[in-house]
Formats: sequence, C-alpha cells, structure tokens
Amino acid sequence: MDSRVVGIPGVDGTEQVAVVIDVMRAFTTAAWAFHRGAEKIVLAADAGEALAIKASHPGWLALKDGAPVRGFDLVNSPGLIREADLAGRTVIQKTTAGTVGALAVVEAKLVLCASFVVAGATARALADAGAESVTFVATGEDGRAAEDLACAAYLDRLLAGDHLDAGPYLDRARTSPAADDLRSGRRRGAHPTDVELCVEVDRFDFAMKVGIDDGMAVLRPLRTGPSR
Repeated sequence: MDSRVVGIPGVDGTEQVAVVIDVMRAFTTAAWAFHRGAEKIVLAADAGEALAIKASHPGWLALKDGAPVRGFDLVNSPGLIREADLAGRTVIQKTTAGTVGALAVVEAKLVLCASFVVAGATARALADAGAESVTFVATGEDGRAAEDLACAAYLDRLLAGDHLDAGPYLDRARTSPAADDLRSGRRRGAHPTDVELCVEVDRFDFAMKVGIDDGMAVLRPLRTGPSR
C-alpha cells in the first residue's frame, strides 16, 4: 500500500483515504469515550461551533482541550474520560489539532481517526476497505509531533504486513515533547495517567470512522475483522 505523511498544512484535497492521527490526546480520548459508552462524537472546528451545536442539542456533552471552562462538560484527557459514564451519549469534541485535522479531510472517501490504542483495528479497517493508498495526517505541531509520526510509521509497517515490536514506536511517543508537557503540567486539563494511556497499543478492538450526519462530521466506532 502506498502511503504519505503530511501535517494539516499539507492537506491538499487529493486525499482519497486518510488516517488522521492525534496520539496526545484527541483520538486516545475519543477511543476511551466510545469505550465508556458514547454513541457518537461530533467533531467541531472551534469552541464557538461546539457551543452552538450544544445549544441546539441540550442533551449532548461538549468536550475541549485545556482547562475546564463554562459551557463545556468534559476535558480532552483519557485519564479523566475513563471515569465518565457516557452510555448512550453524544459528545461534541473540539481540540486544537485532532478535530481540525479530521475536518480538513472530511471530504475524502474514507476517513479514520487514530492513535496507538486503536492502531491494529485501524490497519484492519484499511485492509477491509481495500485501500490502495493512504494519507496519514499527523496533526500535532503542523505534522512534526514525534508521537504522531511514530504512530504513522507503526501503522505503515502494519499495513505492509510486518510483524513488529511496538515498543520502539511507543518509546518515541513516551519521550516526545508533548509527553513531557503533559507530565510537567504545562498542558492544562491533564491527568497524571494521560501519557501512559496514550502509549497503550491496541487497547481497543475498534477503529474510528468519520461520516457526515445532518451536515456535521461525526465519528463512530467501526468494528473490524479478526487480527490476521
């Protein structure tokens, strides 16, 4: 399978199959939200759009990165989300990089959102779809985030059919500047377990697929076939 890696500024509209990667923390948090029972996640471009969507759907929960603020119910932290009861709920997610990256490629034929916790299922979903080429969108730091590049490299090797040790890829993420920021408290709205939750590989057995519902970009879990 042919592949390329771009940052959000490198998205050019030619993407047919895209995997949008945000390891720390948007798409690790999203996976945990589904594990905790969320039915779907609506992806918002900015805080204003997230709050407008919530105003039109009072039962939905709004989530953003950073410190808690008025109007938002949840924080973009896997360590915090894993304690939440989200059974049957709809979450509106707005983050600095992850949701922006997903919206940038939303017109592609197939868009998956990924992190290490759903890596194997993401690779299986691409194989099940018969994808011949894929664009990995590394969302952090305009495509330079070490943890996102490590996840893209790991997925690329999986798609090549390699049986590999995830350890070196996880170590790159664990020692990344983003991980250091989380551990040091420089990123607000963090939980002490966030880094280690972000470097679990194949914690969940589903991929996460973006679709359009009523004009909104919506993320849902996608069950895949068994591991090959």
